[in-house]
Amino acid sequence: MRIIRLDPSFTCWDELLALILTAFASMNGRIDPPSSALSLTAETLAAKAEAEIGHVAIEEGKLTGCLFLRPEADCLYVGKLAVLPAVQGKGLGRRLLAIAEETAAGLGLTALRLETRIELIDNHAVFTAWGFSRTAEKAHPGFARTTFIEMRKNLAR
Repeated sequence: MRIIRLDPSFTCWDELLALILTAFASMNGRIDPPSSALSLTAETLAAKAEAEIGHVAIEEGKLTGCLFLRPEADCLYVGKLAVLPAVQGKGLGRRLLAIAEETAAGLGLTALRLETRIELIDNHAVFTAWGFSRTAEKAHPGFARTTFIEMRKNLAR
């Protein structure tokens, strides 16, 4: 398996979209509001890769995982961390997160930040096991209840 940074030579936007939708499919009907992944297109993913730092994992010519990173003032935001269900539990998520940590260090940032839906208790446990701590509870616009939590991982300097 290899993990590559997305660059202008990447052309597999439909496959990347399918990967994200497949990885996030278990959320359908479980979270409210629905995942922003459902509004992605191949074109918006290409634009996201231009605006952010994207990586994909490739095994035997097939995309198996991805993540997008966005530098913020005091941390690196980790978004659209996705691993195909068939390869979950084999360490790919940790490998992608290690890329995020290396990227943060290269940018002089000392923390990672992510958001996960309040309903996805299993994700909370995985991120906690990976060193993240809950830092805030927030709501999407138009919602009076908590819809997602923010988690943060401080990195060694």
